[in-house]
Formats: sequence, C-alpha cells, structure tokens
Amino acid sequence: MGRSSRASPGTGYDLIYSWKDYRGEAATIKRLIRRYKRSRGNDLLEVACGTGGHARYLKDDFQVVATDISAGMLAVARRNVKGVTYRQADMVTLDLGREFDAIICLFSSIGYVKTYARLERTLKSFARHLKPGGVMIIEPWLTKSTYSTGRPHMTTYGDDDIKIARLNVSQIRGNLSVMDMHHLVAERGGKVRHFVERHKLAMFEPKRFLGFMRAAGLQARFVKNGLMKDRGLYVGVREAVARS
Repeated sequence: MGRSSRASPGTGYDLIYSWKDYRGEAATIKRLIRRYKRSRGNDLLEVACGTGGHARYLKDDFQVVATDISAGMLAVARRNVKGVTYRQADMVTLDLGREFDAIICLFSSIGYVKTYARLERTLKSFARHLKPGGVMIIEPWLTKSTYSTGRPHMTTYGDDDIKIARLNVSQIRGNLSVMDMHHLVAERGGKVRHFVERHKLAMFEPKRFLGFMRAAGLQARFVKNGLMKDRGLYVGVREAVARS
C-alpha cells in the first residue's frame, strides 16, 4: 500500500484483515489434524501463508514450513513470525523435495489457481508432499451457489495514524469471481491515496474438487462447517500407497 512502512503491502493486508481470528482458526485446524492424521510426525506445510497469521499459532505444535508466491508477503511473515522456515513457491508447481504430516492451504487461496486443470495439478502436487497417513486441509473459495453478484462490499480499518477503506462490487465471469478492490488510504502527515487491485478466484464445485483429491490417492471429504461462512473445508488423508 505505498512506500510507508506502516502501509506496506503486507502490513496493510494485516490491518484490513485485523478482524480475522487466526488464533481460533488455528485451534480448529489443530483439532482436525489430530482427528484425521494417521502419520506419526509433526511436520506441517502451510501453502499460501500470507503474512504468517496462522503460522504464529501453529509453530509451537508443529515444525512449520510456510510457502507463498509473493516475496513481499514472505518478507512480512519473516518479520512477524519467527521459528518458521519460509520458502517462495507457486502452489501449482510446488516441489520441495520432501513429505509432510499435514498440509494446509487456507483463506480461499486455492481459488487463485483459476482453472480446473491447474487445480488438478495442484492437488496432485500437494498429495506428493504428504507422508502416508498425512492429512491435507484446504479452505476453498465460494461456489456459484453461494457467491452473490452485484453486491457492494466495504471493509475498513482505522486508528490515530491511518485510515483504510476497501470497496468492491462483486462480479462473475464464467467460472471466476472478479473483485476490483478499490482502496483509499489516509495516513498522518500524508495525502489520501487510491489504488485498485483486481482479484480473480475460481468457484470450484465440490464434486469435481473431491474427484481430483481421490484421483491423487487421497481419502477425501468435504466438511461443511469450516472456518468462514459458506466456505467449508476439504480434508484428505493420503492412502498407504498413493496412486499415480
């Protein structure tokens, strides 16, 4: 969000999402891992870790490796959360050369792969990184039946030094939700700045998503009550012998 250290991309992200309950979500993820994981280790891979909000509450229970495609986000995560190994990587082409007991991909980041072909490739890659008996937990984006077009949305943050307003009107193009996020940022001693970020996320249908997980050698299910309203969670456990 500009050149100010307070409103840098990753820091501005943390401010606009200051409402998010990372501690509570991490507690739910830990319960699901305990319930479904069959491997014995505690190696955890977080894909699309952002600025480290979940890793902060997972690192004391797991040996965490966290990846993100954004170098800027990783730089903020490294400052925010110590005791985690960070790697820059694209989830579609992920190849870390090792396996994990748990893999998580949260806050609907999977939607950014955009197409079913890339989703299939991503899920196969995730499965290759799981130990036998390891568990994968993915929080999807909305589906076409839960996504409302034409609705205005606004998120705000404010303290004595900075005010942020983010607005968009939801759109849909084919299988993609399209959100042009208009940001207004006012900082103490500065001017009001405006910029726009376009976000495109695929609305994957559960039947095809689960089919790809099972084809990758996972025992897969969709958990309706997830971390956020109308999103749910996909949970997959790697079979003893994964299929190619």
